[in-house]
Amino acid sequence: MAAGGCKQKPGDEGWGRGRQPVINVSWEDAQAYVAWLTTKTGKGYRPLSEAEAEYAARAGSTTAYPWGEDPGTNRANFGFSGSQWSDKQTAPVGSFAPNAFGLYDMIGNVWEWTQDCWNDRYSAAPVDGSPWLTGDCGRRVVRGGSWLDGPGSARAAFRFRNGPGFRNYNLGFRLAETL
Repeated sequence: MAAGGCKQKPGDEGWGRGRQPVINVSWEDAQAYVAWLTTKTGKGYRPLSEAEAEYAARAGSTTAYPWGEDPGTNRANFGFSGSQWSDKQTAPVGSFAPNAFGLYDMIGNVWEWTQDCWNDRYSAAPVDGSPWLTGDCGRRVVRGGSWLDGPGSARAAFRFRNGPGFRNYNLGFRLAETL
C-alpha cells in the first residue's frame, strides 16, 4: 500500500495488519497487486491454481485435512476449531504448526483466491496443475475455508466461488512465484 501497489486500501476490521493476513480484497485487487509486484521485482508472481492450492493444502496426505480425517482441535483457525480466534477473527499468520510441506495456514484463517474460473464439477480440471481458465470466469474459485466457516469448508478438497469484484473480511490471497 505504502509503495502505491494498490488502488484500494483493504480494511483490517480493527484486527491490525502486521502478521495478520490481508483481507477484504477481491480477485481483481489480487490481480492488480500481482501486476505491481511483478513489475516492481522483475519476477513472475501469480495466485495459485486451484490444483496447486489443494496439493499444497494436502501436503502429501489423502485425508480430509492434512493431519487426518478429523478436524481436531486447535490445528487451524476455522469455525468450531477450538482456536482462540475461531468464529471471531483472523489469526496471526503462522499461529499453527506448518503442514508437512512447511506451509502455514493452508487450512482456515482466510479463503484464498485462485487463478481458476468456476466450473461446477472439478472432475474435468486440467491434470497438469495449471489453472482452469474456461468455464464461468464471472465467478472465481476460492480455497481453504476461513475463521468464520465450519470444519466442512476447511477440508483440503472443499471449493467455493465468488465474483471477481467481491471483497469480504474472510477473504484474501496467496501468491506463488513463477520459476
